[in-house]
Amino acid sequence: MQFGRHAPAQRVIVHISDTHLLAGNRPLGGRYDTAGNLTATLAAVERTGIRPDAIVFTGDLTDLGEPDAYAALRAEVEPFTARLGAPVVWVAGNHDERPALREGLLDAAPSSEPVTGVWDLGGLRLVALDSTVPGWHHGDLDAAQLDWLRGVLATPAPLGTILALHHPPLTSHIPFFDILELQHQDELAAAIAGSDVRAILAGHLHYSTSGTFHGIPVSVASATCYTMNLQRPPQEVNGMDAGQSFQLVHVYDDTITHAVVPVGEAETADVFSAEWTRRMAALSPAERLEAFSRKR
Repeated sequence: MQFGRHAPAQRVIVHISDTHLLAGNRPLGGRYDTAGNLTATLAAVERTGIRPDAIVFTGDLTDLGEPDAYAALRAEVEPFTARLGAPVVWVAGNHDERPALREGLLDAAPSSEPVTGVWDLGGLRLVALDSTVPGWHHGDLDAAQLDWLRGVLATPAPLGTILALHHPPLTSHIPFFDILELQHQDELAAAIAGSDVRAILAGHLHYSTSGTFHGIPVSVASATCYTMNLQRPPQEVNGMDAGQSFQLVHVYDDTITHAVVPVGEAETADVFSAEWTRRMAALSPAERLEAFSRKR
């Protein structure tokens, strides 16, 4: 239904990040119910009523790379994606372990090779990169992966390309995150220069933020496990069990939007009902302005 200048989005992606599950669903750091927070997040996604074209998890799927944690994650997410009728895209994060991720989530042989992939979402190309560095927490993309990316991008996709990786090519105002930032960002910029890349999705920071990378919008989804309490001075920022969210990525002809959706429920007013929407749809654009825009 079109009430403004834009037709409905051509594609919709649900962007979730940093679940940090542990084997046995034991609490992270002795305090964070990561499994419960994931369940609440998936329930919030379903409450939107949206049937997305893909559901992307941008890394740190588990906290220690334990096989049982990947099994628990899969058992929770697969029925959810089946109900929504959408593919799930798993992106590796610095807390993940490539061999266990491959075996537990991708039904692939254990391997330390980067976990990458390409999805055709009805003309929208989604490319998953692996910015993890085995044995380290900072991010990087080696020459071989960048060469692979150049090959993928050599042929434009009808609706363009979205990249998904764990470490965002953005700076943070929190000093310790910049220690763990993505290395060789200039090389990534060179690999995607002149391509059809329209947006970059990332995680890692545990708070929602956005920016641009050589003119390309970058959107970072917050974590489901715990978030950063930004009410503290930058040097004192630490985790809190509040403010979890996910993002709805709407892909239009000429723009891509990233809506931050809180997980927590709250009472809301019932103003824009289905009946209200039907009445507005029956009006002409001028009549809709008269009915809804004019100040009384």
